[in-house]
Amino acid sequence: MARSFDVDRARYETPGCVGVAHFNNAGSALPPARVTDTVIDYLRTESLLGGYEAAEEAKDRLDGVYTSVARLLNSAPEDIALSDNATRSWQAIFYALPFGPGDRILTASAEYASNAIAYLQIARRTGATVEVVNNDETGQLDVDDLRRRIDSDVKLIAVTHVPTQGGLVNPAEEIGAVAREAGIPFLLDACQSAGQLDLDVERIGCDALTTTGRKYLRGPRGTGFLYVHPRLRDRLEPAMLDLHSAKWTSPAEYVVDPTAKRFEVWERDFAAVLGLGAAVDYALEWGLPAIEERVTALAATLRTRLAELDRVTVHDAGARKCGLVTFSVDGLPSDEIKDRLNAAKINTSVAHPSSAQYDFAARRLPDLVRASVHYYNTEEEIDRLTSEVAALAR
Repeated sequence: MARSFDVDRARYETPGCVGVAHFNNAGSALPPARVTDTVIDYLRTESLLGGYEAAEEAKDRLDGVYTSVARLLNSAPEDIALSDNATRSWQAIFYALPFGPGDRILTASAEYASNAIAYLQIARRTGATVEVVNNDETGQLDVDDLRRRIDSDVKLIAVTHVPTQGGLVNPAEEIGAVAREAGIPFLLDACQSAGQLDLDVERIGCDALTTTGRKYLRGPRGTGFLYVHPRLRDRLEPAMLDLHSAKWTSPAEYVVDPTAKRFEVWERDFAAVLGLGAAVDYALEWGLPAIEERVTALAATLRTRLAELDRVTVHDAGARKCGLVTFSVDGLPSDEIKDRLNAAKINTSVAHPSSAQYDFAARRLPDLVRASVHYYNTEEEIDRLTSEVAALAR
């Protein structure tokens, strides 16, 4: 039975809902008023007390952000590090891993551009190789093919959970089971899934998980975090250290922080960190299972409505789908569709081949309009979006 969801409350507490139908939540979601107020209130305090003094006064609240993120992921606070975005979080783990000639990195065909570029850079530097695991018949990563590729040369399995270019949800738990059995580190990019899917790192079995605050978590831009299990963390020294991530214990010695804070740096935007904490707490209040159920249902409705339109093709793959919906209109550039929707106060975005070369090339995809729903969206907004697309497709 579907859970009841207080959509009126969600929209009331989201001022942006008054002005736009926001279907760009996989880009940057509308924040609840609580998040905006938290950021602004801290900045005002900082302007009155001073930067260091305001941070000291907010120390308990800042420490509480680690606890909130840990609750979100079902982890321990010491396994959490905060950063200024998802890419920095991901890079902190990836560039700490040792690679050499003949080492193999396994990834998915839906992999995001920033990650793929990093794989290729390390391959050039070290002689490691990058392999793209096949998809199964549904379009998700083929776990059997992943298992067949495992040998002693595989040093990392790194997968994007939800790709930027569609509603696919890669089978993270099954991938985690393969990785654990083989003793290979598993790095999960949860940039598009955190905040819309119920994530549990123990259930997933990943060694590290990275994400941003600005997307489905509805936090400020310039925030992100990472989870690192001790079984991986204890083996890694970050590529860069400072006086926060390590202690200078004598003129010739230093000691790396034993917690995930070894992947942080000292300076940060404290207002944004508190805003991130407020966003995570807000999501936890709603409950991730309830959020996931509503987002998934709204996206399914949108896919159905779009698929019924002439000249419109929906491109989402996978056995399991989430809140991202991608489509194209025959003969009409996706950037033009996005601009015309924007003029009607409907926010969407466009996924280009440069953001996911493996997938776009394999499926011969055009540029895609991406409409990503959140729990504060309504069926009436879906009707507005599909009506506008239908008019453009005539």
